[in-house]
Amino acid sequence: MTHEHPLYCIILAAGDGTRMKSKTPKVLHEIAQKPMIHHVIDCAKQLNPDQMLVVIGQNQAEIKEVISPIQTAIQSPAKGTADAVRIGYEALCAAEKKDVLKGDVLVLYGDTPLVEPGTLKLMRLEMSAASKKPGIVVLGMRPFDPAQYGRLVLAEDETVERIVEFKEATEAEKQIEWCNAGLMLFDGEKLASYLKRIDCNNAKGEYYLTDAIALAKMDGDSCHLVEAAEEDVMGVNSRAELADAEMIFQNRRRDHFMAQGVTLIDPFSVYFAADTIIGADTIIEPNVFFGKGVTVGSHCHIYAFSHFEGATIGNECEIGPFARIRPASHLHDNVKIGNFVETKKSVIEKGAKVSHLSYVGDAFVGEKANIGAGTITCNYDGVNKFQTKIGKGAFIGSNSSLVAPIEIGEGAMIGAGSVITKTVEPFALGVARGRQVNKENWRKS
Repeated sequence: MTHEHPLYCIILAAGDGTRMKSKTPKVLHEIAQKPMIHHVIDCAKQLNPDQMLVVIGQNQAEIKEVISPIQTAIQSPAKGTADAVRIGYEALCAAEKKDVLKGDVLVLYGDTPLVEPGTLKLMRLEMSAASKKPGIVVLGMRPFDPAQYGRLVLAEDETVERIVEFKEATEAEKQIEWCNAGLMLFDGEKLASYLKRIDCNNAKGEYYLTDAIALAKMDGDSCHLVEAAEEDVMGVNSRAELADAEMIFQNRRRDHFMAQGVTLIDPFSVYFAADTIIGADTIIEPNVFFGKGVTVGSHCHIYAFSHFEGATIGNECEIGPFARIRPASHLHDNVKIGNFVETKKSVIEKGAKVSHLSYVGDAFVGEKANIGAGTITCNYDGVNKFQTKIGKGAFIGSNSSLVAPIEIGEGAMIGAGSVITKTVEPFALGVARGRQVNKENWRKS
C-alpha cells in the first residue's frame, strides 16, 4: 500500500544500560555480530522513511560513529522518553526547516532489536486505513508473564484509553493482560501538541511518552492498538536478555535457511551472522559457525566444526570437518577444503583441493591444483606479508613449505617434504630437501 503522508523515524538510544555491566553502550552490543541499533535502523529502512534520527546520550559519541551517516540528537540529562522524543522531533523540524512535522512519526527503541518490518507496516496501515485518522497507534502485546510492563487500559471499542506505568498502576490495573510494547506511531502535527503538555508529575519525575495517550483522548483523538508477538518487542537490558535475543534471532535465521532449501542436520548447533547467505541444497553439519560477511553457494557440503569469516564460497564445494575459512578467502566452484585446513586472503580456483592439515594464506591456487597434506604457505617474514602463486594443475607434495614471495608454475610438481624458496617453472619438478642417508648397523639389539 502507498502512504500519502511522509514518515519520520525517531529511535531512542540514550539509555546508559547499566545492567549490561559494560563500557560499551548498550545499543552497540551485538546480536548475530551486528549492533542492536543497526537491527532497528535496518528494520525502519524497510518502511522507506523520509527522515531518520537517533537520540543518544551526552557521552555516547561511539554510537554516533557507528551509525553514521544517520543523524543524531543528544539528550542531556536523561529526563524520560517524552523528553527524548521532543529533542528528536525538534531536531527533525530543524533539519526540515519546519515548525511541525506534517506526516507520521514512528518512535522506536534502540534496545528492541527483534521488531519485524511487517509489524511496523501494520502500524502504518492502521494509521492510514481508519475512516478518521487516529492521533496515535500503539503497539501492544499480551505476554506470558506481564511482570513490570506498563498496562494498556482499553475502552469498550478496544481503542487505548491510557497507558499506566507499572509503578503507577493500581492492583486492578496490574491484572490487565494487555501491555505496552513501547513503540508508537503518531500523527506528526498532533505529536507536537502532546509533547508541549506532558509533565513530570510521577514517581520518577520523568516525562513519559505514554502520557500522550491521555492527552490525545482529551483532544478527542483516538488511539488505536496493533498487537505484536512478545518476542518481536523484547527489550534487551542485561546480558541474559541479550543471550535470549540472540537465541530468538538465530532460530529465525535457521527457519529462514531451511525454508530456502538449506539442510541443517542439527539446526540448534549452527550459528549464523545477520548477513550470512547460503544457497539452496547446501548441507550443513552440526557445530558450524558463520561470522560476518559469508556467502555460500548451492549444493555445498559443510562438515562439522567448520568456522567461516568474511569468505565467499562457490557452488558444489566440500569444506571440513574442522576447517577454518578466514576473511578474504574466495573459493570457486567444486573446491575441496578438508580437515584442519586454514585459508586466509586467498583465491582457490575451480576444482582445486586442499584436503588435509594445511595453511593457505595470501595465496592464489589455480584450477585443479592439489595441495598435499601438511603444506604451508610461509607468507610472513615478521614484518610483511607476501603472496604465493600456485598454477593450474600444480601438485604440491605433502609436508611442503612454500616460502613467499614465490610462484609455482602450471602443472609443476613439488616433492614431498620440500622447502621451496625459488620459482618453479611450469611442468617442472621442484625438490628441496636433504638426501636420505642410511647407516648400516647403526643400532644393534
